[in-house]
Amino acid sequence: MAQNGTMMQYFEWYLPPGMLWTKIKEEAQSLSRCGITALWIPPAYKGSAGVNDVGYGVYDIYDLGEFGQKGTVATKYGTKDELLAAIHAAHEADLQVYADIVLDHMMGADGLELVNASEVDPNDRNEEEGEPQKIAAWTHFYFPGRNKVYSDFEWHWYHFTGIDWDQLKKESAVYKFEGKEWEQEVDRENGNFDYLMGADLDLDHFDVITELTRWGKWFIETTDIDGFRFDAVKHMKFSFYQNWLDSMRRDAKEELFSVGEYWNADIRALRNYIDITKGALSLFDVPLHYRFVDAANAGSAFDMRTIFDGTLTQDNPTRAVTFVDNHDTQPEQALESWVPDWFKPLAYALILLRQDGYPCVFYGDYYGIAHNGIAAKKRELDRLLSARRDCAYGKQNDYFDHPNLIGWTREGDEEHPDGLAALLTNGDGGTKRMYVGQAHAGEVWHDCMGNRAEEVTVGEDGNGEFSVNGGSVSVWIKKK
Repeated sequence: MAQNGTMMQYFEWYLPPGMLWTKIKEEAQSLSRCGITALWIPPAYKGSAGVNDVGYGVYDIYDLGEFGQKGTVATKYGTKDELLAAIHAAHEADLQVYADIVLDHMMGADGLELVNASEVDPNDRNEEEGEPQKIAAWTHFYFPGRNKVYSDFEWHWYHFTGIDWDQLKKESAVYKFEGKEWEQEVDRENGNFDYLMGADLDLDHFDVITELTRWGKWFIETTDIDGFRFDAVKHMKFSFYQNWLDSMRRDAKEELFSVGEYWNADIRALRNYIDITKGALSLFDVPLHYRFVDAANAGSAFDMRTIFDGTLTQDNPTRAVTFVDNHDTQPEQALESWVPDWFKPLAYALILLRQDGYPCVFYGDYYGIAHNGIAAKKRELDRLLSARRDCAYGKQNDYFDHPNLIGWTREGDEEHPDGLAALLTNGDGGTKRMYVGQAHAGEVWHDCMGNRAEEVTVGEDGNGEFSVNGGSVSVWIKKK
């Protein structure tokens, strides 16, 4: 059995420009030694805000930091050469690289086009407000700085379904182009959540599908990435990525791990997406993130036995990518729902040391977020990562038998015989007798988190008496 897989989201919202690709190259080996096996990198192409674009204001998907566009050659993260060097260094360190891609919308067009469009009710996108009127839309993308290198495709209004700005009236609203319909295979929020921002791609248009498919193959061949993180999938025709990935896996790279961001706390919405796409991609376990937020904010009033209720990890563990926080949930961001500091080690223990789900560690937790004065949790995370890498294998025994004090053990397997015992509480400290396996009888175990000073000797019957401090987590492993 191979080492446990652990992904790291290798960016946060407020990184200074120009450093990230270089940092990946420098850090790849040490990340690999810590137990990270894959990096999710931010969108690597030119955004409409140039060097300040985090990557979600998509301008030119063929410009990976190579052309003078939007006031810069480099993207926020560096040049194309630095990107390729970073991916190469990651591969040398046995790290996979997943690229964040955004095929929902485009921004920063090169020219205006006159088009008939209807204003729609922003809270019910199915309701048109009045007759179609002529608007001036930023929908002509011809990328003069790239000048047809890699692709001569030009984007026009008819490649999109709508936009949120009329240059004639200088007014912001949600406009749907005449002759276009919102995609029906999308999330039902706001009546229909096809439209998110910018110029909304028409994923039913043959030329759009053809160009995005051509680009995907070019992107994989150019960068040699190993998989994808798809942005905003609830706003996109559900079957689009299923078909697109099928084409990529057939023609470009067979093994392409892919995870979609479907931001909905209701497990039924995630289940529906996985059913429709026939499990073509995994999803982030958004419901679990909100369980962590609720648990942290409620303190000892939260029943920890229910922490996985209504989550993708419980419902479909093989399709769940688990996370504690990300660039959208961090302070001052669109989906701000930051898990408070005290609960972070507990949440990470729950995603890193159990058998279900594919965990993702957030850069902002690991390195800190200078913009908000948030301290790095590298020390605690390195200890949990090393426990995952070396000990979190084999049979799992759960002790979810107390509203505040829960635990579990892993007995180890042939390749990783050590095993572990994890105990955490959102209330007072306590002790739990847990079975770690008779193979461990007589072994002396210690708390690798450093929260408890005593040692535990495993009994002849394979049980140990393990303790934890209040509002804390202890991870007991064999003393070396």
